[in-house]
Parts: sequence; structure tokens; C-alpha cells
Amino acid sequence: MLKRILVLLIAVGVVGCGYSEDEWQAQLAKYKQLDSKYQQEKSERARTQAELDQMKQKVAQLSDQLKKMGVNIETLNQQLQATGTEKEQLAANLRQLKQALDEYKARAAVLERIKQRFELLRGKLQKLTDLGLKVEIRKNRMVISLPGDVLFASGSAKLRNKGLKVLDAVAEVIRNDKQLSKRYFQVAGHTDNKPLKGGRYMDNWGLSAMRARSVLVYLIAPVDAKDGGGGLDPSRLHAAGYGDTDPVADNGTADGRQQNRRVELVLMPDVSEMLDLKSLI
Repeated sequence: MLKRILVLLIAVGVVGCGYSEDEWQAQLAKYKQLDSKYQQEKSERARTQAELDQMKQKVAQLSDQLKKMGVNIETLNQQLQATGTEKEQLAANLRQLKQALDEYKARAAVLERIKQRFELLRGKLQKLTDLGLKVEIRKNRMVISLPGDVLFASGSAKLRNKGLKVLDAVAEVIRNDKQLSKRYFQVAGHTDNKPLKGGRYMDNWGLSAMRARSVLVYLIAPVDAKDGGGGLDPSRLHAAGYGDTDPVADNGTADGRQQNRRVELVLMPDVSEMLDLKSLI
């Protein structure tokens, strides 16, 4: 209806101004050309908006999957959400809408790569979960949790025989995998919150650090050493003691304290796994 009215107005204006038939046809052709361009841009905008909506849905799905895996991406989400909201508000024309779409595509691609990396690492460490060890993601890092009561006697940093068997199994998995053997690990010692006063280790800080050292020393010892060893590359492991500062359970219960007495083998992220936020802003 609007189209017919515009044509009629053009016709009336042309006649009223004394235009010839050729001039009238030229004006009409110009209008048709503009209308065709408008319809084309309108259709292209609709297609781009539909694709953008699909990419938003994919990003949401990937984010949800990563959260279920234990990956904390709240900081990334906050920064990207602010950027995405700004771009959506500015997307008043087709060029800006396409720019917003490209940014969501880049975001989806990054999340997909992160998801694949964590799934690959989880698969490689599946043998350890089969042995009853806990493999999880904490603070954006893959962690192998070794129960402290299995590794050590109470208040001691000397490895038990059954603890050595656990470390042998862990070292074998890492040593025999080309990718895992080239990764860096932190051996992290943790205690419960019961005070340790005096003695050889002085406090929980000292005990946790020495337990981490004991595990590290065994893991880097040659496999054919007199007392055995893990045969791992000493340049790729380092030890740290956290005392009781990073509990994973309630120290108010005996079971919780037992879970907190542990040594963790933390798979350190490499450069290729770090989020390149600059490429997404």
C-alpha cells in the first residue's frame, strides 16, 4: 500500500511540475532501484541477525559445558558481555551488526578450543581416575589429588610404601605420554587446620612444603634408582607448600580434614591455553 502511495505521489509531482514522460519514467526507475536496494539490505540484515542469534546460542551452550567441567570463565564472560552489549547497542546498521557477529564467532571459537583442550587432558588422565585418584579442575587448572593419609603417616613427610605405589602409577601415566611428559607440574602440599607446633617442621607451612618436596624428589628420581622413582623431568616440576590456606572440605569434620590433608599434582597451563582477551575486545 505504501509503495503504491509513493508511486502515485511521484506521478502527481512529476505531472504537476511539467515533467515529460521520459523524465517521469526516469524518476520511477530511480525509486524502484532505491526500493530494491532497501529490500536487499533488509533481507541481508535479517539473515545476519539470525546468524548472530545462532552464535549467541552456541556461546551460551559452550559456556555451560565449560562450567560443568569446572572451568571458571566468569571474568571472561563479564568482559565479553560488556563488549557484546555495547556492540549490540551500536548495531544500528548492517556493517556494525556484522562486526558484532564476527566478535561472537571469535568468542565461540576460543571457547570451543578451550573445551577441546580440557577434554583431551581429562582423557589422558582417565587411567588415574580408574585407579581411584581424583582428577578435577580447580581454579582453571587440571589437578590430580593424592590423598595425604595414603602418602604419609600423621605429622610425617616420609612417604609410605603404599604411597610410593600411587606415585609410581601417576608417574607412569605422565612419563609414557608424549604430551603430558612435556608439560609443567606444580607439586602442592596441603594440610588440615589443626595446629602443628614445634618439632621438625615447625608448623603446617613447613609440613606441607616438605611433603610436596618428598613427592617431587621421588617423582624425578630415576625409575631404576635403589629406592625407586618416577623418572620425570626435574626441570618440569616444582614444589609449593600451602599449609591449611586452601581447603577443599570443611575442617570442622574428621572426613573434611582428611580430604584437606593432600598433595596435588597441578598441571600448569601453557601459553597456547591462556585466553587471548585482546582478540575478543
